[in-house]
Amino acid sequence: MNATPTRVTVTAERTYDVVIGKNLLGELPALLGEDVKKVLIMHPEALEATATAVREDLEAQGYTALLAVIPDAEEAKNVQVAAFAWQILGQSDFTRSDAIIGLGGGATTDLAGFVAATWLRGIKVIQIPTTLLAMVDAAVGGKTGINTAEGKNLVGAFHSPSGVLCDLAALETLPKWDFIAGLGEVIKTGFIADPEILRLVEENAEALKNWPESAEKIWPVVHELVERSIAVKAEVVSADLREASLREILNYGHTFGHAIELTERYSWRHGAAVSVGMVFAAELSRLAGKLDESIVERMRSILVSVGLPITYRGDKWEALLSAMRRDKKSRGDLLRFVVLEDIGKPVRLEGPDPMLLVSAYAEVSSDPAPTSQKVFL
Repeated sequence: MNATPTRVTVTAERTYDVVIGKNLLGELPALLGEDVKKVLIMHPEALEATATAVREDLEAQGYTALLAVIPDAEEAKNVQVAAFAWQILGQSDFTRSDAIIGLGGGATTDLAGFVAATWLRGIKVIQIPTTLLAMVDAAVGGKTGINTAEGKNLVGAFHSPSGVLCDLAALETLPKWDFIAGLGEVIKTGFIADPEILRLVEENAEALKNWPESAEKIWPVVHELVERSIAVKAEVVSADLREASLREILNYGHTFGHAIELTERYSWRHGAAVSVGMVFAAELSRLAGKLDESIVERMRSILVSVGLPITYRGDKWEALLSAMRRDKKSRGDLLRFVVLEDIGKPVRLEGPDPMLLVSAYAEVSSDPAPTSQKVFL
């Protein structure tokens, strides 16, 4: 395990560091800055002890720190919970010089960022992701949002954090299937931009699959995977904060993956849904004559090797298609997908033939859903 924290710098509407290491609480005051007086720490109930420790540390350094307990996972990402946070901020007289800390998984950091973006038209937010998925995806990049009954992240804002602390110590107690689901986003960054990530996963697949029992053995590998994944996202976000063009490549696997999540009422873990979504996109690209079959097979092999699903039930096409039409990348009735032409060569595929979509769905269909998928519910 690296003794010294590493840093990845993101340049967006503001420049900020993503700090990666262990026991990083001492980094927090520097990220908050001297002007901040009050801090609201938003966290799920399961992290109450950690949130209390953060509050006590901040209060010892002269900050006024409050806690806001929010629901776990996607249940937190709705307007009622956001309104609850706004109420606390208003009753506690939070001003533009104060800050929010998002402590938790991707749903928590999404919500905390959205609340920060909308309070007084934008206050400072520091993200402290506690899951692998949040570290490599949700907490970095400044996309914030909440869900509606019609779809995931349809209401949101771009609001970059002032810093991100990826304390890898949090992964030591992360349940196995949460860790594996997070690998879905890690593997995604390998296919769209960094083949070294794929090599590291292939060479350490068994140990990664056996997390957390294998943690001590592969800490350096996990640190490198997290850092490389964040570096991919940082480079893309620095070039395109608001998803005008390049940033869409980060949505590889997400159009079909988000459709699964909506169809399953957000009971699937995000990284697992994206895993199936990546295979769907790969099969779609292969059928369109853009991607060699060997790349599709390698993708399937890597995902399966760490325990991720590559199929979804075969009786939900109409619901999935309806959900994909609401995807943020769609334009009117025109479906748009991020697909691969090769490893590290993502491109956009617009308006594919409906029969190609049906054929790609057949390639990822299973009926009924395999028992193995139930661990991701």
